[in-house]
Amino acid sequence: MQKLKIRGGVPLHGEVRISGAKNAALPILAAALLTRDTLALTNMPVLNDIGTMVRLLEQMGVSSARSGHSLSLTAADVGHPVAPYEMVKTMRASILVLGPLLARFGEAKVSLPGGCAIGARPVDLHIKGLEAMGARITIEGGYILARSARLKGARIFMDTVTVTGTENLMIAACLAEGTSVLENAAREPEVVDLAECLIRMGARIRGHGTDVITVEGVDALHGAEHAVMPDRIETGTYLTAVAAAGGEVTLTHARADTLDAVLDKLAEAGAAITRGERHIGIAMHARPKAVNLKTAPYPAFPTDMQAQFVALNAIARGTGIVTETIFENRFMHVQEMLRLGAKIDVEGNTAIVHGVERLTGATVMATDLRASACLVIAGLVAEGETVVDRIYHLDRGYEKIEQKLTGLGARIERSA
Repeated sequence: MQKLKIRGGVPLHGEVRISGAKNAALPILAAALLTRDTLALTNMPVLNDIGTMVRLLEQMGVSSARSGHSLSLTAADVGHPVAPYEMVKTMRASILVLGPLLARFGEAKVSLPGGCAIGARPVDLHIKGLEAMGARITIEGGYILARSARLKGARIFMDTVTVTGTENLMIAACLAEGTSVLENAAREPEVVDLAECLIRMGARIRGHGTDVITVEGVDALHGAEHAVMPDRIETGTYLTAVAAAGGEVTLTHARADTLDAVLDKLAEAGAAITRGERHIGIAMHARPKAVNLKTAPYPAFPTDMQAQFVALNAIARGTGIVTETIFENRFMHVQEMLRLGAKIDVEGNTAIVHGVERLTGATVMATDLRASACLVIAGLVAEGETVVDRIYHLDRGYEKIEQKLTGLGARIERSA
C-alpha cells in the first residue's frame, strides 16, 4: 500500500496550478447520460474518482475518449442502466447516475453508495424527490430500483441542504414534463457549474446559486462543450498548507470568488491574501494565530476544509474551536494528529485545538480524503519525518499532490 514520506520544516515558495474540481466534474460526467450526443469536457482532473465514474459509465455502454485533461463522452448506446455494487462501493457520487438514467431511459438500478466513512449521508432525499416527480422506487438487495414512464415536474422541498440531492434532482428535472421547483437547494459553486453545463446542453434552468432552482423540462438535450471549474477545496488545501508552513505561493487557475469564507479565516490567522481574476496569492512569515470556525452549507465555511484547519490550528498561537455541523464522524483525523504531538480535545461535534510550537514526525494513517490532506499539512510543519499511510484516499481528490508540493520546495515523496 502506498504512503507519503514527508520531512517537514520547509517553507513553501513558488507557483502551483489548481486542477479542475472533482465535486463539479462527477455530476457533470453523470449528466452525459442525458443525451445521445457527445459531451466534450476540458479541465477534467486526473483522479481515481473520475476514473471510477468513467468506468461506471462505460460499463453502461457510454463511449469515452480522453487526452490529458480533456474528456469526451457519448451515451448513444446505453443498454445497461445499472450501477453495480462493485463499482459504487468506493464512491458515493455514483448515486448521481440515478437521476439521468431514470429521466432518459425510464429505469435505473443503482447500488446504495459507499465512499469515505465520515458519517451518514443518506439518499432518502434523492428518492423522495424522484418519487414526487412520479417515479416508482423500491430498495431490494442493496439496490435502488426505479421506474417511470416520464418524470413529471414537481415542487420539491428538501428537508436539509444536500449537494448531491440537489444535483440529482436538477439533472432529472431537465427531461421531465413540466416545471420543477427545488426549494432549500444547495448553493455550492459545483451546483452552479453543473447547471451551466446543463444549460449549454439545452436545459432550461434558472435560480442556480440560490436556494430555489427552477427547471423547465425539455424533450431532449444535445451535446456541448464545457470547462470544469477550478477545485476550490484543492485551492483551500494548498493555501492552508502555506499558512501553516510559511512562505509565499501563487495559485494559478484558481477562483477566489468561491472561497470567501476560507480566505477570510486565513486572513484572520495572519496570512496576507491577494486576489486576482484567475489567481490567488498568499504570504505567511509568522506563526499563525488560532481561528474559530463552524462548518455549514455554502457560502459558509466548507466541511471539506475543516480537517485542514485543524492542522493549521494545531501549530497556531492560542486555542481554536472547530465545530462540525455537517457530518457527525468527521474528526477521525484527530487521533492521528495526537500521534504527531497535537493537543486536541473533542467534545461532541466540537474540537478544541490548543496550538503547540511544534509537531513531531510519526507514522499516521489516513482515514478519509480530507483527513489525508490534514495529515499532509501536519507533516509539512512537523520536525523529522512523517509517514502518511493509506494515501489512496488522497488520490481520490488531489491530482499529483506530492509533485505539486515538491514544486513548492516541500520534501515529500511517494513510496510503496
